[in-house]
Formats: sequence, structure tokens, C-alpha cells
Amino acid sequence: MLVPTPPVTAPSARPGRAVPAPAAPLAPPPGRRLACWAMKAVTSGVPRVRASMRHALGGWGVAPERIEVLLLVATELLSNAVRHAGGRAADRVCVTVALHGGRLWLEVADGDPCLPCVGPNVDPEVGMDAESGRGLLIVNFLVGEAGGRLMVVRAEFGKVVRVRIPCA
Repeated sequence: MLVPTPPVTAPSARPGRAVPAPAAPLAPPPGRRLACWAMKAVTSGVPRVRASMRHALGGWGVAPERIEVLLLVATELLSNAVRHAGGRAADRVCVTVALHGGRLWLEVADGDPCLPCVGPNVDPEVGMDAESGRGLLIVNFLVGEAGGRLMVVRAEFGKVVRVRIPCA
């Protein structure tokens, strides 16, 4: 089940500090679009968040090619968050997507305090025949090709993976 108003990092809070979700969705500031979802840390939630993101981004008039890039990145980040939650369905993953100042913002927050490696050398231990371990390398490439930035921030409740890419 998707919850439309999860705990999110609010602009007025200290960076990385979670604030409780409001009783009703907050209206975004003028010129800014914002959508948030919280899901149980189970794989079945990933396609639902992806479909909701596609709907929100399309409604905001985001170019289809940018939507596809952001959805691919979100799918990989969500899958990683679910995988590293250790299969504990009680754990939650929070996703925030926003459009502000000509940039698309994506944040995926989970309760795992371990920070992943990002950059060109994501995991030197991944062998040539490995079936996993290259997701963040691909995400980093896609974000870079889109002219954006990928960063990981330690948060009080775990970590947040942040992606910023230009709309055009």
C-alpha cells in the first residue's frame, strides 16, 4: 500500500533530519511541484511507486525522455533500498520527487545506515560474470549523461540517495 504523505526531509528542517508527515498533504511553494510516497520495503511496491511517479511527472509536463531516465534511476534505487532493508516488510522506503527551478529532484530514503559507494568505482569486488552489483554504476552514468548529480547523505534514520537532473 502506498502512503501519499510519508516522513520526508522538509526544507525548513536541518538537512538529513526527518520530520513527521502532516495530517494532510502540504501544498508546494509557488513554482514547485512535489510528490511523496512511502512503501513497505517489499518488491511489490516498486512498480506501484513507478506508476505513480510516471503519472505525476507526466502531469507536470516533464519531457517523456526525462521521465524514462528518472523512472529507471528510481527503480534501481528503490530495488536497492528494498534489498538492503533485509526483507523486513515492516521497514519503509520513502520516495520524494519534485520539480523546482528547472530541475527534477528524486530522493529515496531508507532505514539502512550503510552508505553505498557511488562514482566510477562503485564496487571493485564485482566480477565480470556477476549478476548484480552494477546498478549504482549504471545510475551514476545515467544521471551524469543527463547533466545531473547523484549523492548519498547519511540521515538520522538511515540514508537518503539524492538525484538532481535538469528538466531539459
